Amino acid sequence: MPGVHPARAALAARLRAAGSVFAEDEADLLLDAGDGDPVRLRGLVQRRLAGEPLEVVLGWAAFDGHRVRVVPGVFVPRTRTTVVVEHAARRLQRYDRVVDLCCGVGAVSVALLGRVGALDLVAADIDPDAVDVAAENIGDRGIVVLGDLFDPLPERFRGAVDVLAVNAPYVPTGAVATMPTEARDHERRVALDGGADGLDVHRRIAVGAGEWLRPGGAVVIEVSAEQAAVSAAAFTAAGFAVSVETDDEVDGTCVVAVRPS
Repeated sequence: MPGVHPARAALAARLRAAGSVFAEDEADLLLDAGDGDPVRLRGLVQRRLAGEPLEVVLGWAAFDGHRVRVVPGVFVPRTRTTVVVEHAARRLQRYDRVVDLCCGVGAVSVALLGRVGALDLVAADIDPDAVDVAAENIGDRGIVVLGDLFDPLPERFRGAVDVLAVNAPYVPTGAVATMPTEARDHERRVALDGGADGLDVHRRIAVGAGEWLRPGGAVVIEVSAEQAAVSAAAFTAAGFAVSVETDDEVDGTCVVAVRPS
Protein backbone atom coordinates (compact mmCIF):
# COMPACT_ATOMS: atom_id res chain seq x y z
CA MET A 1 0.00 0.00 0.00
CA PRO A 2 1.55 3.36 -1.03
CA GLY A 3 2.61 5.58 1.86
CA VAL A 4 2.67 2.80 4.49
CA HIS A 5 5.90 2.67 6.47
CA PRO A 6 7.74 -0.61 5.85
CA ALA A 7 8.11 -1.20 9.61
CA ARG A 8 4.42 -0.64 10.35
CA ALA A 9 3.23 -4.25 10.19
CA ALA A 10 6.04 -5.58 12.38
CA LEU A 11 5.62 -2.80 14.93
CA ALA A 12 1.85 -3.26 15.02
CA ALA A 13 2.34 -6.97 15.66
CA ARG A 14 4.61 -6.24 18.62
CA LEU A 15 2.15 -3.74 20.03
CA ARG A 16 -0.77 -6.13 19.57
CA ALA A 17 1.14 -8.90 21.35
CA ALA A 18 1.69 -6.49 24.24
CA GLY A 19 -2.07 -5.89 24.50
CA SER A 20 -2.70 -2.87 22.31
CA VAL A 21 -6.26 -2.78 20.98
CA PHE A 22 -5.47 -0.19 18.31
CA ALA A 23 -2.05 -1.52 17.32
CA GLU A 24 -1.97 -0.13 13.77
CA ASP A 25 -2.98 3.35 14.89
CA GLU A 26 -0.39 3.31 17.66
CA ALA A 27 2.27 2.10 15.23
CA ASP A 28 1.54 5.02 12.90
CA LEU A 29 1.79 7.52 15.75
CA LEU A 30 5.04 6.07 17.07
CA LEU A 31 6.59 5.95 13.62
CA ASP A 32 5.64 9.57 13.07
CA ALA A 33 7.08 10.56 16.48
CA GLY A 34 10.27 8.68 15.65
CA ASP A 35 10.76 11.11 12.78
CA GLY A 36 13.00 8.79 10.81
CA ASP A 37 15.49 8.35 13.67
CA PRO A 38 15.76 4.61 14.45
CA VAL A 39 17.36 5.22 17.85
CA ARG A 40 14.59 7.59 18.88
CA LEU A 41 11.93 5.22 17.55
CA ARG A 42 13.42 2.30 19.45
CA GLY A 43 13.29 4.27 22.68
CA LEU A 44 9.67 5.27 22.14
CA VAL A 45 8.64 1.72 21.32
CA GLN A 46 10.43 0.29 24.33
CA ARG A 47 8.66 2.76 26.60
CA ARG A 48 5.28 1.85 25.12
CA LEU A 49 5.94 -1.90 25.34
CA ALA A 50 6.94 -1.39 28.99
CA GLY A 51 3.44 -0.08 29.66
CA GLU A 52 3.77 3.70 29.57
CA PRO A 53 0.61 5.39 28.30
CA LEU A 54 0.86 6.14 24.59
CA GLU A 55 0.10 9.81 25.22
CA VAL A 56 2.99 10.13 27.65
CA VAL A 57 5.35 8.42 25.22
CA LEU A 58 4.27 10.80 22.46
CA GLY A 59 4.24 13.82 24.77
CA TRP A 60 0.70 14.83 23.83
CA ALA A 61 -2.92 13.72 24.05
CA ALA A 62 -5.71 14.37 21.56
CA PHE A 63 -8.68 16.12 23.17
CA ASP A 64 -11.67 17.77 21.48
CA GLY A 65 -9.70 18.45 18.33
CA HIS A 66 -6.60 19.76 20.11
CA ARG A 67 -3.22 18.35 21.02
CA VAL A 68 -2.44 19.02 24.67
CA ARG A 69 0.96 18.41 26.18
CA VAL A 70 1.34 15.68 28.81
CA VAL A 71 4.32 14.51 30.86
CA PRO A 72 5.01 11.42 33.00
CA GLY A 73 2.93 11.21 36.16
CA VAL A 74 0.11 13.56 35.22
CA PHE A 75 -3.50 12.61 34.53
CA VAL A 76 -3.99 11.94 30.82
CA PRO A 77 -7.18 13.55 29.43
CA ARG A 78 -9.94 11.10 28.44
CA THR A 79 -12.30 11.56 25.54
CA ARG A 80 -15.31 11.06 27.82
CA THR A 81 -14.51 14.36 29.53
CA THR A 82 -15.71 16.17 26.43
CA VAL A 83 -19.18 15.78 27.96
CA VAL A 84 -18.07 18.44 30.47
CA VAL A 85 -16.79 20.65 27.67
CA GLU A 86 -20.05 20.29 25.75
CA HIS A 87 -22.34 21.25 28.63
CA ALA A 88 -20.03 23.97 29.94
CA ALA A 89 -19.70 25.56 26.48
CA ARG A 90 -23.48 25.70 26.08
CA ARG A 91 -23.62 28.00 29.11
CA LEU A 92 -20.82 30.33 28.10
CA GLN A 93 -20.29 33.42 25.98
CA ARG A 94 -17.04 35.15 25.16
CA TYR A 95 -15.35 36.81 28.14
CA ASP A 96 -17.42 34.93 30.72
CA ARG A 97 -15.71 33.85 33.94
CA VAL A 98 -14.78 30.20 34.04
CA VAL A 99 -12.93 27.98 36.51
CA ASP A 100 -11.39 24.73 35.29
CA LEU A 101 -11.26 22.99 38.66
CA CYS A 102 -9.03 19.92 39.10
CA CYS A 103 -7.69 21.01 35.74
CA GLY A 104 -4.91 18.45 35.25
CA VAL A 105 -3.01 19.53 32.13
CA GLY A 106 -5.69 22.08 31.25
CA ALA A 107 -7.42 20.08 28.53
CA VAL A 108 -10.91 21.35 29.42
CA SER A 109 -9.61 24.93 29.39
CA VAL A 110 -8.04 24.49 25.95
CA ALA A 111 -11.24 22.94 24.60
CA LEU A 112 -13.50 25.67 26.02
CA LEU A 113 -11.25 28.39 24.63
CA GLY A 114 -11.43 26.65 21.27
CA ARG A 115 -15.21 26.38 21.32
CA VAL A 116 -16.21 29.68 22.92
CA GLY A 117 -13.32 32.05 22.31
CA ALA A 118 -11.66 34.38 24.81
CA LEU A 119 -12.68 33.72 28.41
CA ASP A 120 -11.80 35.12 31.83
CA LEU A 121 -10.38 31.76 32.81
CA VAL A 122 -8.64 30.33 35.86
CA ALA A 123 -7.46 26.72 35.97
CA ALA A 124 -6.57 25.13 39.30
CA ASP A 125 -5.07 21.86 40.45
CA ILE A 126 -3.32 20.41 43.49
CA ASP A 127 -0.58 18.66 41.46
CA PRO A 128 2.39 21.00 40.79
CA ASP A 129 3.49 19.06 37.69
CA ALA A 130 -0.01 19.22 36.21
CA VAL A 131 -0.16 22.97 36.90
CA ASP A 132 3.14 23.50 35.12
CA VAL A 133 1.92 21.62 32.03
CA ALA A 134 -1.47 23.35 32.13
CA ALA A 135 0.33 26.69 32.09
CA GLU A 136 2.12 25.60 28.89
CA ASN A 137 -1.10 24.39 27.28
CA ILE A 138 -3.17 27.45 28.19
CA GLY A 139 -0.44 30.05 27.70
CA ASP A 140 -1.56 33.66 28.02
CA ARG A 141 -5.22 32.77 27.50
CA GLY A 142 -5.86 32.18 31.20
CA ILE A 143 -4.34 31.96 34.67
CA VAL A 144 -3.19 28.67 36.20
CA VAL A 145 -2.99 28.37 40.00
CA LEU A 146 -1.77 25.70 42.42
CA GLY A 147 -3.82 24.64 45.42
CA ASP A 148 -6.65 22.64 46.90
CA LEU A 149 -9.97 23.22 45.11
CA PHE A 150 -11.19 26.78 45.73
CA ASP A 151 -8.29 27.87 47.97
CA PRO A 152 -6.10 29.43 45.23
CA LEU A 153 -8.86 31.17 43.26
CA PRO A 154 -8.61 34.95 42.92
CA GLU A 155 -10.90 36.93 45.20
CA ARG A 156 -12.44 38.73 42.22
CA PHE A 157 -14.02 35.41 41.19
CA ARG A 158 -15.98 35.02 44.43
CA GLY A 159 -19.69 35.11 43.61
CA ALA A 160 -18.93 35.92 39.96
CA VAL A 161 -18.13 32.63 38.18
CA ASP A 162 -20.36 31.69 35.26
CA VAL A 163 -19.24 28.05 35.03
CA LEU A 164 -17.18 25.75 37.21
CA ALA A 165 -16.03 22.98 34.84
CA VAL A 166 -14.74 20.06 36.89
CA ASN A 167 -13.10 16.70 36.37
CA ALA A 168 -12.46 15.78 40.00
CA PRO A 169 -11.24 12.30 40.97
CA TYR A 170 -14.17 9.90 41.36
CA VAL A 171 -12.69 6.40 41.45
CA PRO A 172 -13.53 4.63 44.74
CA THR A 173 -10.38 3.89 46.74
CA GLY A 174 -10.94 0.14 46.53
CA ALA A 175 -11.31 0.27 42.75
CA VAL A 176 -8.03 2.05 41.99
CA ALA A 177 -6.17 -1.28 42.05
CA THR A 178 -8.48 -2.63 39.34
CA MET A 179 -7.91 0.26 36.93
CA PRO A 180 -5.91 -0.32 33.74
CA THR A 181 -2.20 -0.40 34.48
CA GLU A 182 -1.63 2.70 32.36
CA ALA A 183 -3.67 4.70 34.87
CA ARG A 184 -2.90 3.08 38.20
CA ASP A 185 0.85 2.75 37.61
CA HIS A 186 1.49 5.97 35.69
CA GLU A 187 -0.91 8.61 37.04
CA ARG A 188 -0.70 10.05 40.53
CA ARG A 189 -3.23 8.67 42.96
CA VAL A 190 -4.42 12.15 43.89
CA ALA A 191 -5.84 12.47 40.37
CA LEU A 192 -7.75 9.18 40.61
CA ASP A 193 -8.77 8.35 44.19
CA GLY A 194 -12.09 9.89 45.21
CA GLY A 195 -12.41 8.23 48.61
CA ALA A 196 -14.48 5.31 49.85
CA ASP A 197 -17.32 5.71 47.35
CA GLY A 198 -15.40 7.92 44.94
CA LEU A 199 -17.36 11.08 45.67
CA ASP A 200 -15.54 12.77 48.57
CA VAL A 201 -14.28 15.59 46.34
CA HIS A 202 -17.71 15.97 44.72
CA ARG A 203 -19.23 16.57 48.15
CA ARG A 204 -16.59 19.19 49.00
CA ILE A 205 -17.27 20.97 45.72
CA ALA A 206 -21.03 20.85 46.31
CA VAL A 207 -20.56 22.52 49.68
CA GLY A 208 -18.17 25.21 48.44
CA ALA A 209 -19.30 26.01 44.91
CA GLY A 210 -22.22 28.31 45.76
CA GLU A 211 -19.85 30.86 47.26
CA TRP A 212 -18.02 31.22 43.93
CA LEU A 213 -20.81 31.04 41.37
CA ARG A 214 -22.93 33.99 40.33
CA PRO A 215 -26.70 33.50 40.62
CA GLY A 216 -27.61 31.27 37.68
CA GLY A 217 -24.03 30.04 37.35
CA ALA A 218 -23.41 26.31 37.10
CA VAL A 219 -21.11 23.51 38.11
CA VAL A 220 -20.53 20.97 35.33
CA ILE A 221 -18.77 17.98 36.87
CA GLU A 222 -17.84 14.62 35.38
CA VAL A 223 -18.95 11.42 37.10
CA SER A 224 -19.60 7.81 36.20
CA ALA A 225 -23.12 6.82 35.20
CA GLU A 226 -23.31 4.53 38.25
CA GLN A 227 -22.38 7.34 40.67
CA ALA A 228 -24.39 10.13 39.04
CA ALA A 229 -27.44 9.90 41.30
CA VAL A 230 -25.35 10.14 44.47
CA SER A 231 -23.31 13.07 43.14
CA ALA A 232 -26.50 14.81 42.01
CA ALA A 233 -28.03 14.33 45.47
CA ALA A 234 -25.04 16.08 47.06
CA PHE A 235 -25.58 19.14 44.89
CA THR A 236 -29.33 19.06 45.45
CA ALA A 237 -28.74 19.01 49.20
CA ALA A 238 -26.51 22.09 48.79
CA GLY A 239 -29.38 23.99 47.18
CA PHE A 240 -28.62 23.61 43.47
CA ALA A 241 -31.04 22.79 40.66
CA VAL A 242 -29.57 19.60 39.27
CA SER A 243 -29.67 17.50 36.11
CA VAL A 244 -27.65 14.52 34.91
CA GLU A 245 -26.42 14.68 31.31
CA THR A 246 -24.95 11.87 29.23
CA ASP A 247 -23.17 11.50 25.90
CA ASP A 248 -23.32 7.93 24.68
CA GLU A 249 -20.95 8.65 21.83
CA VAL A 250 -18.05 9.29 24.22
CA ASP A 251 -19.46 7.26 27.14
CA GLY A 252 -19.48 10.42 29.24
CA THR A 253 -21.70 11.52 32.12
CA CYS A 254 -21.80 14.79 34.04
CA VAL A 255 -23.88 16.46 36.70
CA VAL A 256 -24.99 20.02 35.94
CA ALA A 257 -25.81 21.95 39.10
CA VAL A 258 -27.18 25.48 38.77
CA ARG A 259 -27.10 28.05 41.56
CA PRO A 260 -30.58 29.56 41.97
CA SER A 261 -30.98 33.10 40.65
